[in-house]
Amino acid sequence: MKKFRGKRRHFKKLWSLIEGYELNVEDDSWYDFWHRHLDFYGLGNNSLKVRREHIKAHIHLYSKFLQQLKDFSKPYQTWVCIHEEDSGADAVYVHTPNSNDENFPVKFDFIKWNCKPPNTFSDLIDLSQYNVGYYETEIERIYYIQSKYIQIP
Repeated sequence: MKKFRGKRRHFKKLWSLIEGYELNVEDDSWYDFWHRHLDFYGLGNNSLKVRREHIKAHIHLYSKFLQQLKDFSKPYQTWVCIHEEDSGADAVYVHTPNSNDENFPVKFDFIKWNCKPPNTFSDLIDLSQYNVGYYETEIERIYYIQSKYIQIP
């Protein structure tokens, strides 16, 4: 893999994007597993330092979404997915009742909650504010991060 050049510019642009991001939280808005990837090209797969910065950005975007959804009139679910093996699949999700399908609320029965996050990013997550769980497939482990203060219906 080629060396990742322009890291400073990349992260400056990424943080600027996060700070300017606004969810549409009007009364007629809805989200059907809507999500935002911040490391779409998987740049964090080659460097732990780059991976950690992207995870930090996902958590910051998640907390920004929580602030924006605070006054949303509809029930909602929101979470962060961190894939152990593929940083390009990491994302922040928002889900509400929607007209596409009757899949709200999502039951997270398959997740093992209250686990300790891996050492690679455990210091980036405030465990007093967030619950951390994981789901293990044959290929990888996927970590889920949710706010402790959002009551899912």
